[in-house]
Amino acid sequence: MTRREFAKATAGTTGLLSLAGCTASTPSSNLSASEVDAGGSETATQQVDPSADVPTTSPPQIVDLDEQDHQVTLSSVPSYHEVHPGESMGGPVDLPRVWAFQADDREPSVPGPILRTTEGNDIEVTLDNTDGGRPHTVHFHGVRKTWENDGVPTTTGITVPPGESHTYEIPANVPGTHLYHCHYQTHRHIDMGMYGFFRVDPEGYEPADQELFMTLKEWDNDLNKQMAGMDASYSPRERDPNVFTINGKSAPRTLHPEDGSPVIVSQGDTVRIHFANNGYMMHPMHTHNHRFEVVEKDGSPIPEAARYKQDVLNIAPAERKTVEFEADADPGIYLMHCHKVFHAMNGNSYPGGMVGGIVYEEAMDSDIFGELMDYAGYEA
Repeated sequence: MTRREFAKATAGTTGLLSLAGCTASTPSSNLSASEVDAGGSETATQQVDPSADVPTTSPPQIVDLDEQDHQVTLSSVPSYHEVHPGESMGGPVDLPRVWAFQADDREPSVPGPILRTTEGNDIEVTLDNTDGGRPHTVHFHGVRKTWENDGVPTTTGITVPPGESHTYEIPANVPGTHLYHCHYQTHRHIDMGMYGFFRVDPEGYEPADQELFMTLKEWDNDLNKQMAGMDASYSPRERDPNVFTINGKSAPRTLHPEDGSPVIVSQGDTVRIHFANNGYMMHPMHTHNHRFEVVEKDGSPIPEAARYKQDVLNIAPAERKTVEFEADADPGIYLMHCHKVFHAMNGNSYPGGMVGGIVYEEAMDSDIFGELMDYAGYEA
């Protein structure tokens, strides 16, 4: 493929566009008991094929709510999640079971679909749990809403049990980048993949040349193995993350143009990246050879007088930060990675994990880029 064909092939993917509850209820017929159990530490001894009879996740898509009457239906789908399916750089890496959000009739994904609307709209989010095997809710960060729409079972009294559905009314009254996630058994359901972006564009919003959404997440995949019915023991008090992802993928799969989130730029492009931390650890993200400004934090714009150039962005759990920079470096391939270096690993293999890249189109004909595509499993 030529550089332009490669860039065109990636259009539409995520990378280039873009507390309480009780034990879960009786499982549905297609779920193992260990998958449904919401208790504490246990050991599951059943040996199963984790990918059998469940779909494999797809990359998250942007759902333009303004184009579908400000309505969306979300459901949770037990799925198999490939973090890095290849054998290069410590692969394969997977999450044998996730509970992926699915929007309408799209594919289930981890992270969940990016819900996007414009300031001033009221949106309706229906959580369809009619085919589900456990209770869920949906909580939206950032925007101001009525009490009963907060999505927290212990304070609202509203839980969506299996076999039922519930519609949340969410006003898009705080422009900026926000989150949504399940707030039932939060510590477990987020770690099973039930989280996503909620973006409210301000009136008159002007997109950058390249605009991307990137979620950071660390995982202890013993939980995912346990929920797949595999022989694994997990306790949230002894959580030991061993998988580190950007948009649900670990390097080198992060550079895959369809499954991953490579930042592909032309010289002189303005680049805007909406970062969110959906995990439980701090992640200091570092950009090689590019200095950026933070222009938004948790939905609040940063005044120009308070901005400054930097190249390390520390992002706390649930925090959102939007950065902007100009693609003005010597055209090449540059890393973007968590600077807790052990987060940039797949098991004992380095590099891997929470590593992405800024790729100039001018460098896409190079041999080294071809090698990276081989590592990432791109077969065009």
